Order: sequence, then structure tokens, then C-alpha cells
Amino acid sequence: MTVAWEGAGWEQLAPRVGRCRLPVWDCTVGLVAGADSALLIDAGSSLREGARLRAQARGLLGGGRGVTHLALTHAHFDHVLGAAALAGAEVIGAAGLDTVLATGGAELRADAVRNGLDAGEADGAVDRLVRPGRLIAGERTLDLGGGVRALLADVGPGHTAHDLAVLVTDVPGTPATVFCGDLVEESGEPQAGPDAVPARWPAALDRLLALGGEDARYVPGHGAVVDAAFVRAQRDALAARFGVS
Repeated sequence: MTVAWEGAGWEQLAPRVGRCRLPVWDCTVGLVAGADSALLIDAGSSLREGARLRAQARGLLGGGRGVTHLALTHAHFDHVLGAAALAGAEVIGAAGLDTVLATGGAELRADAVRNGLDAGEADGAVDRLVRPGRLIAGERTLDLGGGVRALLADVGPGHTAHDLAVLVTDVPGTPATVFCGDLVEESGEPQAGPDAVPARWPAALDRLLALGGEDARYVPGHGAVVDAAFVRAQRDALAARFGVS
């Protein structure tokens, strides 16, 4: 299938892999369009944003198709609060993410409002907070059809205790695409909040690099697409920052 990424305001990363950078917090959302199924990576910061992503995905996929799988890279408001708008999609996260979302709604709401999300929108999204039905411990591959595969890997802890990365292979001969969540950031220094695990973050990036290799495109949670050299340099900077090897 052919996807007209640019015409819809999305950035093409591979023939059947694209991403958009959402306004305000510059959060990346990815879409992988297989012949049989479609995977969305992260869901935006509100139900309104999630509904807009759902509609855009349907337009890109065509033929009345919608998102069948939703991967949440980690439990921060700008990545998960739109999930309830993707009704019918299987929600996937790293092992332990379900517990964080089950118990951390109040903190998610507070963080969202602190960062400028309207309190009413935050309330509505937290009231309908979706927990993953499929949990990844280690690695699991989704066959999306037509030769498109997404390997979901629990590579954390690092940015949070439960960080999921997604490695996508598309047309043979094209580099793989790795969606990194906020383990990697390009538009600013990586953010280490109270739920970060700094001592283990460099090792998480080692696992990420082993997953994608030297030729992959690495898609940060915030910012422009980068290469392996950028990820390695950020790994070394984090090790120096946190005093770990």
C-alpha cells in the first residue's frame, strides 16, 4: 500500500512508516501501516488530540481502515492521555505500565496541568485512562502484514521504570526505524523526573543501540530523527551526568 504522508502533514520515515510532531510539547506519534493491521505509537496529551490522531490515521490508511494496535512508550501525560480516543485498538506497554496507570492517575493529571493542559481536559482523560491489555517483558513481534513487522522491546528502565521501544522493518533494503520514546530527546536535554531511573538509563540506550544497530533511524520522543552516533553521544552524556559507566 502507498501512504501519502507529506500531504497529511506527517513525516515519512519509510514507505509505510511515518510520524508527526504534535504541537505544544513537540511529542512524537508514529504510525506503521501494514497490509492487514496498523500500529500507532503513543496517543497524545488529551482525548481531543487522540481523536484527531485517530481521524488522521484513518485518512492515511484509507479504505475505512483504522488503528488496530496502540503502543505506549511510557506513562507520561503527553504520550498516554489520548489513548481512550483509540477505541477498539489493542493497547500495548512494557510490563509494569499497567500498574503505574492504575495507581498514578492523580500524578498524571497534576503533571499535565502543571505543564499547561487545561484542567477540564486533563480530568476527562484521566477519568478514561486506558491501561495496556498486552504487556511486554523482553521482546514481542507484531506482524502487520505485507512484510511490515514491529518488534516491541522492554528496554528500560531509564527515562521511567517501564520504557518500551518499537523497531519497525518495512521494505527490504531500507533501514529499520526505532521509536525510542523519551529515552532519547533531540529538541532538548533528556528530562529526568522523579520516576526516572538515572543509574540504568545508559544501559537502556545500550540495549536500544543493540536493537537498531548502526544503520537504523532513531526517532526521539521529542525532536528530529537522529542516527546511532547521536544516541551513543547522548548515552555517554547521560552517563557523565549521572555518574555511571
